[in-house]
Amino acid sequence: MSDNQNKPREYDAVKGGQNSIPVNAAVLGGIAGVKRRLASSAIEVRIAALSEALKYGEAGLDLIIGALQDESMQVKLAAFSLLKDRDDLKIKPHFQDYLPTFEFDVITVDAYGKEKRRHKSFAHFFSEDLGNQIVLEMVYIPGGTFMMGAPDSELDRPHRESPQHRVTVPTFYAGKYPITQAQWEAVMGNNPSWARQYAIAEAQWEGVMENNASYYFGEKRPVENVSWNDAVEFCNKLSQKSCKKYRLLSEAEWEYACRAGTTTPFHFGETITPELVNYNKKTPYAEAHTRLYREATTDVGSFPPNAFGLYDMHGNVWEWCSDKWHDNYNGAPTDGSSWESGTSHHRLMRGGSSKFFPRNCRSAFRNYYAPDYRFDDLGFRVACVAAWTS
Repeated sequence: MSDNQNKPREYDAVKGGQNSIPVNAAVLGGIAGVKRRLASSAIEVRIAALSEALKYGEAGLDLIIGALQDESMQVKLAAFSLLKDRDDLKIKPHFQDYLPTFEFDVITVDAYGKEKRRHKSFAHFFSEDLGNQIVLEMVYIPGGTFMMGAPDSELDRPHRESPQHRVTVPTFYAGKYPITQAQWEAVMGNNPSWARQYAIAEAQWEGVMENNASYYFGEKRPVENVSWNDAVEFCNKLSQKSCKKYRLLSEAEWEYACRAGTTTPFHFGETITPELVNYNKKTPYAEAHTRLYREATTDVGSFPPNAFGLYDMHGNVWEWCSDKWHDNYNGAPTDGSSWESGTSHHRLMRGGSSKFFPRNCRSAFRNYYAPDYRFDDLGFRVACVAAWTS
C-alpha cells in the first residue's frame, strides 16, 4: 500500500459522467476506461469492468472474450457468466479453451427398470488442483426454474416433501462427484472414512497392503463418516486454499441439480436398478427387479450421470446440504438460497446411500441429522458460485 494515503489508487478510478467524483481519482470513461481497468492488478476491478464492457458493442464483446484467458479463474468465470447465454457464433469457439467439456450418455428407464432412451450430452467444467495430482472437477450448472418437492401421486411420497413449490436457482458449479477420500485428505490432511479404517485392518491381516494400497484404501470412494460441521470446515479450508468461495449445496440447489430437468422420482426415470445406482436393493421401487445388495460404497463415477453431468446423485452416500431442517416446505425460500431461519438445529441430507432403499434415494426425498453426527454413509459434495468478487 502507498505511504501517501491521499494518493489515488488503481481501483479509485471512476467512470466519466458521474455526478460525484472522488478527489484525485482518475476519470476513466468509455471503452478506453474499460481497457484500463481490465489491466488492473485488482481482481474486483477487472470483474467490475467486464460488466461495463457490455455497453460498448463489438469492442466490449472482444474484451470480455479476451478475459476468458485471464490468469485469474475468478475473472474467467465472471466473463463466462456474461457470455454463456449469447448465441453469437463468435463466442462459442472460445468456451472450450476456457471451460473444457466432457461427454456422457444420459439414460432413461421405464417403471420396470428397462432402458427406453439413451442420448449423448456434454457439460462444461473446471478443475481445481488440490496438490499431489489430486483434482476436484466442478461442473457448470445452468440456472433455471423447477418444481421442488414431490407431487401427491408419487409412490412413497411422505408429507415432508410438500407442498410442491416453484424455485428459481441461479447458475452455480457443483462437484462432479461426492468428495472422495483422496480429495478430503489433500485438503484436511487426514481420512476419517470408516471404510478406509476397515480396509487397512483387512489389508494388514491379509498382508497385501503395500501392493494394493489404492484398492484397499478407497481413494476414489466417497469420504464418509463426516459430520455437517466437518463438511463446512472442509469447504472453508478449500476456499482458503483456492481463493474461491466453496460451500455446501443448498437443499434447493441439490434437488435442482439432481433432477437436471426431470420430474420423475429419479433422474433416470420411474425407478432405479443395480446397474444404475448403488443402493439397498432388498426392496424394489415401482416394477424394477431386485438383485445382490453391495452393502458398501463404490468408487465415484461407477454409474451413469444425469443430464447435467453429475454422478452419484442417487445412492452411494448421503450428501449434507447447508439448510436447517424444516418439517415441510411452508415458508421455504424460492430463490435457491439456503433456508437458515427456524429453531431446528438439525441439518439437511439428500440422495440416500448404499444402505437405504430406493424410495429414500428419490430426487425429492429429504432426511436430517444433528450437525455433529457421523456415520459410515454420510458424505457431501461441494458447490462454487459462478462468479465472485474476491
